[in-house]
This record gives sequence, C-alpha cells and structure tokens, in this order.
Amino acid sequence: MSFYEQEYFQKFKFTAVQIDRYVEGAERDLDIAQKDQFREVQFTYCYQALIKIGMAVLAKKGRVKVRSVIGHHVKILNKLSEILGDQDIFTVGNAMRMKRNKDLYDAGATITKKEVDDYIVFVNQIIKKAKQIIH
Repeated sequence: MSFYEQEYFQKFKFTAVQIDRYVEGAERDLDIAQKDQFREVQFTYCYQALIKIGMAVLAKKGRVKVRSVIGHHVKILNKLSEILGDQDIFTVGNAMRMKRNKDLYDAGATITKKEVDDYIVFVNQIIKKAKQIIH
C-alpha cells in the first residue's frame, strides 16, 4: 500500500457513485477540450480532466480524498503516476501544471495547437488506463 501524507490526503470511504462522478467529470472536461475552438480553453479543460481522473484513482485505490492545499496537484500527479506505473504521467502532467501556472500567474503562456492536440491524446490514454483499474 502506498503512503499518503495526511497534509495532502484524508482517508475517506467513497461510494461507487462518487467515484463515477469523478470519472464522468474527467470525461466531460476532456470532451470540452476536444470540441472547443480556443486553445487556452482546450488546454485548461484537458489539465482539469487529468487532475479529476487522478482524484478518481486516488478515491478508488487509495481510499483518500485530496485536500485543497498548496502543492496538491503535484501530489495528485505523483500518486497517479505511481499507481498506474507510468512516470510519463508525472512528467507530462507536471509540465502541463507549470504551463497552467505560468498562464494564470505570469500573465500568459503560449500554448500551441500541437501541444494541445498532444495533451488531449495523452490525457485520453490516461483516462482509459485509469478506468481499467477503477471499474
């Protein structure tokens, strides 16, 4: 069993319905990312989809709820990478997180169409992989 720091995670008994809502939220956000015409919207919703599927996996496999504290997105990405056994999840997810932060806090980051398209494909693959262990 993986170690979950109490600063970032709280033990919680989720119902299947609650976990399914996280998955549905991730799929909905990815759908918006795929359909919207603005790259910034696509990128933001794609990143949100990755975080939400991470929360679903943590709810199912770790039986933990994520606390909203500084650094919690990094912890979600790290644990998701660990549980799914794929270091690229942390590497790519953290690059997305840093780009999101630059856009949000430093008044802009350039997000290319190729980046968005690659992120959408990547997050879609992660959602599919996650759903295999959730259901």
